[in-house]
Amino acid sequence: MKLLVVGAGEMGRWVADTVEADVAFCDADSSVAADAAATRQARRVPPATDEPFDVVCLAVPMSAIPEAVETYAPAAEEAIFDVSGVMADPLAAMVDHAADLERASFHPLFAPPRVPGNVAVVTANDGPRLDAVRKAMREAGNTVFETTAAEHDEAMETVQASAHTAVLAYALAADSVREEFATPVSAQLEEVATTVTEGDAGVYAEIQSTFDGAEAVAEAAERIANADDETFVELYKQAKANINTDSRERHQ
Repeated sequence: MKLLVVGAGEMGRWVADTVEADVAFCDADSSVAADAAATRQARRVPPATDEPFDVVCLAVPMSAIPEAVETYAPAAEEAIFDVSGVMADPLAAMVDHAADLERASFHPLFAPPRVPGNVAVVTANDGPRLDAVRKAMREAGNTVFETTAAEHDEAMETVQASAHTAVLAYALAADSVREEFATPVSAQLEEVATTVTEGDAGVYAEIQSTFDGAEAVAEAAERIANADDETFVELYKQAKANINTDSRERHQ
């Protein structure tokens, strides 16, 4: 399989390391593509390449995905997929520019340093090339599960935009205290906040601008801040019910 990976950042490199293929990288920053190729059995091609490939993978920022599909769909002879993190936009663009190809949108729900993990996928037009990609991801220890674009993008409002807002808000509001004062709750929040702030701020900014969710967290925090004792108890009960319901649904 000849595979072109467009975008040589962490996620593009993860795809190259996961899928067995003859890999070529291209990136708007040629030095990034050269570095990705140099550290694995791969090569670099220029962003304006007209070389044909069996499969094209788009590992570009969410805001760049529609243009990337239009630009690189002609390079794909059999299949095209993305790992951008949003699904409705790339799949719609693929219908417009790659209707005859195998098409899918994958979302690895982790940063590459924390592999393996869950990988959401919408398979719009299946075939042997995409089957090989899914198989390779599973063989690497990942859990690949099917969803819909609507379900995925709505879920990201909670598990990404809302979650990141809550964690970053805690990190911004927290004062420095001695380690001995840590509670089980604060210690876990500190650990999660450390994980979030180790990442790429630009990636998190893209998530916040793509998905709703931050406003809901801000509104909930304001309700808690302004609550009297009776109202707080009701909000606490509602929060407990929400978490228990979500937990039951996740395990059904």
